[in-house]
Amino acid sequence: MRVLGVDPGLTRCGIGVVDGVAGRRLTMAGVGVIRTPAEAEIPERLVLIERGLEEWLDEHRPEAVAVERVFSQHNVRTVMGTAQASAVAMLCAARRGLPVALHTPSEVKAAVTGSGRAEKAQVGAMVTRLLGLASPPKPADAADALALAVCHIWRGPAHNRLQQAVAARQAASASGNHRPQPRRKGTVR
Repeated sequence: MRVLGVDPGLTRCGIGVVDGVAGRRLTMAGVGVIRTPAEAEIPERLVLIERGLEEWLDEHRPEAVAVERVFSQHNVRTVMGTAQASAVAMLCAARRGLPVALHTPSEVKAAVTGSGRAEKAQVGAMVTRLLGLASPPKPADAADALALAVCHIWRGPAHNRLQQAVAARQAASASGNHRPQPRRKGTVR
């Protein structure tokens, strides 16, 4: 599976492409950062991010896109810019019919380092080790994008199975084919 990871941001949007499957060696297919000038208007910056993402999608042809889920910070302006860049990434993927997965920062850190509270340096070090790189990708946004792709490869199949099971159960309930669970001894209905 080839996954494009996106660490969204208006000034620096990290991009990383990873090939592999859970339980096997992963390889990096590409890493970089889409940069936009801070003095440019937001609509212009979003267009630059879209163009950059489209180039990466054309060049690497991923099967899925993993985007960092935007979380609330104290700086509302930063959150808004990050959310806007995130939306552009989701739009580019959706336009191509690619599945999009959102992963929280703590989920990504836990998948890559074993701790949801890991520091950026720890994430960079583990990405370097997991992908067999000579040194951590710079800036940290690039390493974070690779970590998102790794997280999706490792956690995506289990997440997809859970979603399919829930959907099947909901479909069965809606069609009236839902079988009641057997009563356990000592339980009251």
